Amino acid sequence: MTKLFIVFTLLLAPVMASANEDKAGLFITLTTDDTWAAGKAIMFAHQKSLKNGHPTAIWLNVRGVYLADKKRPSHIHGLMAAKGASIQDMLQAFIADGGTVIMCSACSKAAGLTKADYIDGVVMGSWDLVESWLFRDDMRTLAW
Repeated sequence: MTKLFIVFTLLLAPVMASANEDKAGLFITLTTDDTWAAGKAIMFAHQKSLKNGHPTAIWLNVRGVYLADKKRPSHIHGLMAAKGASIQDMLQAFIADGGTVIMCSACSKAAGLTKADYIDGVVMGSWDLVESWLFRDDMRTLAW
């Protein structure tokens, strides 16, 4: 019986590994600095997508670039307020768990922000980086 279990496990291991690698990814474009909408978008990206094994990126663009400014105070509205975390705390937890936060370089420049203004872990975007997420096979997009 033990030998059968070992053989069965060895045969299924590659199938199980490929099933996790084949999960669709999620690319969220977040254009607002409204903390209520942003908190919901970040929570969804982190708790519903990333923690369920989907490769997940949040692209902060337009006014969304202000969300990762480490000098800008933020708070969370609604049901998520009970956790007491700021938007920056939520973004850092998402990054710590393997999520990617991409800053729009042109929007950052327009807002007068540089990489030095942002929380640790964000990536300054380029077309090559955004394209590598946006046009992956089996990628889904969501706008907030």
